[in-house]
Amino acid sequence: MRTIAFGYKDLKENEGGIEHDEKEEGSKIYDIEKEGLTLIGIAGIKDIIREEVPGAVQTCALAGVRVRMVTGDNKITAIAIAKECGILNDAGEENEECVCMEGPEFNEFVGSLVDKKTKERILVMGKNAKDETIGNLTNMKKVRDKLKVLARSRPNDKYIMVSGLRQLGDIVAVTGDGTNDAPALKKADVGFAMKTGTQVAHSAADIIIQDDNFASIVKACKWGRNVYDNIRRFLQFQLTVNVVALITSFIGSVIMWESPLQAIQLLWVNLIMDSLASLALATEEPKEDLLSRPPYRKKEYIISQKMVKHILGMSIFQAIILFTFVFGGPYFIPEECDGLTGPLFKSHPQQKYADMGDAMTYSGVNIVDDGTAETKIEWNVDEMDNCP
Repeated sequence: MRTIAFGYKDLKENEGGIEHDEKEEGSKIYDIEKEGLTLIGIAGIKDIIREEVPGAVQTCALAGVRVRMVTGDNKITAIAIAKECGILNDAGEENEECVCMEGPEFNEFVGSLVDKKTKERILVMGKNAKDETIGNLTNMKKVRDKLKVLARSRPNDKYIMVSGLRQLGDIVAVTGDGTNDAPALKKADVGFAMKTGTQVAHSAADIIIQDDNFASIVKACKWGRNVYDNIRRFLQFQLTVNVVALITSFIGSVIMWESPLQAIQLLWVNLIMDSLASLALATEEPKEDLLSRPPYRKKEYIISQKMVKHILGMSIFQAIILFTFVFGGPYFIPEECDGLTGPLFKSHPQQKYADMGDAMTYSGVNIVDDGTAETKIEWNVDEMDNCP
């Protein structure tokens, strides 16, 4: 809370100058303000915390997202606000080591940013980001594990915080609204700028929050996880269908000499199954339980081991069902075909040509007038099976 004192003073003629505006050189206080004031009252000004912010901070904690406050306010004010938001608890957590720090203290503790080669401190940060590194990485690890409030911070302190966390392999998201926040917004993996912020902050950020509400960041996190999960569902479905089609076509072609799936059937699978069904999976709405689990690792493959097991398991199961109908269908699904008395192999399309060959007979030789011999073949084809 910030306080403002109100007071008044009865001025005499020419007191403090004709316009009552005399003051010492370099001073911001007028002479008439130095004494003789009567206190009327003291008013307190407080930044009201939005009702949804504590709940959003708690949701972030459940989702594996750690919230840190980096502010230019003094340490006492920052701790009070952090307790209201739920960043700090009321059990004296602020007194623990590295939990609440001030900007200059933090800068010295982590050794600021230094050049990788010369190990000299960098004064202009962000100019050559590839050569920047944390001076004391061991202390930076302590800060990553414990720090929750950074008070009286300067723009360079915020930039050092982002650089250090990214160097340790964390995914960092930063909020800001001022021009001084632009370097940290640009350095972070995801930069959130407030709508009421400056144009410089908007240009450096990746996402602009239209309602200036921290809870909107939680929604963005939820939708991001939902899109990622939908992509995984889409891939798992697509790969399962394609693997089953591949197995069926290959094994069927080897055993039956032709694919059980005709071209029009494969086209149907691709146009209908791979489009409409996959589209339904890819457009699923986010659920609240998305924020009740930790985030995915940064280097995790989009097709996980669990997905591979599901793809292979469902592919084998579906292939067994299909081959049961392909090879055993005539036994439990009767068909109205003339001459079908044996198993599937006797009515195989290739068997039709074999039967035709057995029924063919050679007739003889015909002599033509020019003295050359012309082979004349007459074919007598027995009555064949009319089954397709």
